[in-house]
Amino acid sequence: MSDVLPSVIVAAIVLLLAIVILAKTVRIVQQAQMGIVERLGRYHRTLTPGLAVVLPFVDRIVAMIDMREQVQPFAPQPVITSDNVTVSIDTVVYFQVTDPRALTYEIHDPIAAIEQLAITTLRNVIGSLDLEATLTSRDHINAQLRVTLDEATTKWGIRVSRVELKSIEPPKTVAQAMELQMKAEREKRAAILTAEGFKQSQILTAEGAKQSAILNAQGAREAIILNADGDRQARALRAQGEATAVELVTKSVQQWNLDERTLAWTYLQQLPLMANGQASKMWVVPAELTDAMRLAAAGFAQGRQDTP
Repeated sequence: MSDVLPSVIVAAIVLLLAIVILAKTVRIVQQAQMGIVERLGRYHRTLTPGLAVVLPFVDRIVAMIDMREQVQPFAPQPVITSDNVTVSIDTVVYFQVTDPRALTYEIHDPIAAIEQLAITTLRNVIGSLDLEATLTSRDHINAQLRVTLDEATTKWGIRVSRVELKSIEPPKTVAQAMELQMKAEREKRAAILTAEGFKQSQILTAEGAKQSAILNAQGAREAIILNADGDRQARALRAQGEATAVELVTKSVQQWNLDERTLAWTYLQQLPLMANGQASKMWVVPAELTDAMRLAAAGFAQGRQDTP
């Protein structure tokens, strides 16, 4: 029994060592990760996702690198513009590891290095712009920061894909002055628009009065023309009627062989009707009235003589 116990202990120790060696020999690398393996203190190889075998006590995995794109925000930093205004700017950097070996051996603290490089570059860029250009040129500033950071971090095995300015905060006094300036600009634009509207209203009113006067003048002119045409047509119709009446009288005289006394009497009977016409404003005694009266008187005298 005493001989069995040491052998069991030895077997358990051997089994434990085998498990430890197996655990150190077989490693599983997760997706989107890569491992840096050193052999006896020197870089040996880079492990890719999946099952990997390393030599225990000889090889050592010194780092597991995340290959996904990462987001790193940086604290707000005071930056002075070209017109000596201090603004507070905080940035966000999007980067991705492209070379795990370079990231492990070329730079000690890549995040701190990117932050300091971003601050330095940001101060250089903002220092060449005034406050107004700084507030309105975010795309330009982002592009310059990205290019500068990407060039500097390439040797570290890092690719900077985007740089964004989260906020640009000017001093409170400057912000208040800008707000008042914007308010004045808005009021100025409103006054200009009001004046332009009043001007357009006056122009339209004048154009309407002009068009109305033209139309009134045209209407008066057409009315005068129509009245003149009406008078001309009325005179023509009266002349035609008089000619027709003369023609009818002539035909009647020729047909009935009327003598002068009968015609004079008929003429005298028609005088009151002529005088009562609605269009008669003034009645002129025609020259034929005397002859008609004379003929009528002669006719009456002869009639008395003929009467027994």
